[in-house]
Amino acid sequence: MTMRPARLSHALAASALVLVLPLAGCAGTDAPADDDGSASSSAPAPSGASPTEDAGAATTPPAASGTRIEVQVTGGQSSGDTGRVPVAAGEQVTLAITSDAADEVHVHGYDLTADLVPGTPAEITFDATIPGVFEVELHEAGTVLLTLQVS
Repeated sequence: MTMRPARLSHALAASALVLVLPLAGCAGTDAPADDDGSASSSAPAPSGASPTEDAGAATTPPAASGTRIEVQVTGGQSSGDTGRVPVAAGEQVTLAITSDAADEVHVHGYDLTADLVPGTPAEITFDATIPGVFEVELHEAGTVLLTLQVS
């Protein structure tokens, strides 16, 4: 049986959708953690953090050794590096989250967490070694801050 071009393109689109849909959401399923010890999380940022960084910048330029993603949460609304944030596979990523309410930030797929203390930045630093799209959320509030696209 020979497929006409229109049917072939529909079949290809359907196949691509089947492959992409499992990556679109976490739904509580996390990939196995990388046991090489490269992932870490910490609560408050050291007091030596740079005061000259622009907290309102959309995407913070990559640090010398990776990408720094900054998000602020005020009154339940997030700002900063939100939405879908692309990161190259293998790159070191630092998430810096500041909130006006206590909560826990969770990086799905990498199963990393950090406690949020109001007004104090929490940082999670890890190597983006698992390709896919992963939610970064506030657990107590159930708020998705961003999706990390590792490719």
